[in-house]
Amino acid sequence: MSAVASPTTSAVYKNLLGFLGRLDQHHVPYDLASIRPEAIMVQFALPGERWEVEFLAGGDVEVECFRSDGQIADESVLDGLWQRLASDGG
Repeated sequence: MSAVASPTTSAVYKNLLGFLGRLDQHHVPYDLASIRPEAIMVQFALPGERWEVEFLAGGDVEVECFRSDGQIADESVLDGLWQRLASDGG
């Protein structure tokens, strides 16, 4: 059984830079974040969508897309937010 070689740090970095370059080509603003030590997250928004793309040290890429249901609420929904946060101990 042969071992699968993990990508080098430079390959992971090259993949991240390539992704950022493509966002730049399409004039998509983004933020970089780190919520776990082995990953760099790229966050960006498109109309009705918010994306989180994480580049992990081992070479994997994890993608989450959050889509709006298209419903626009008024500020009364914020009461529910504050109640939910309070019940979570926040």
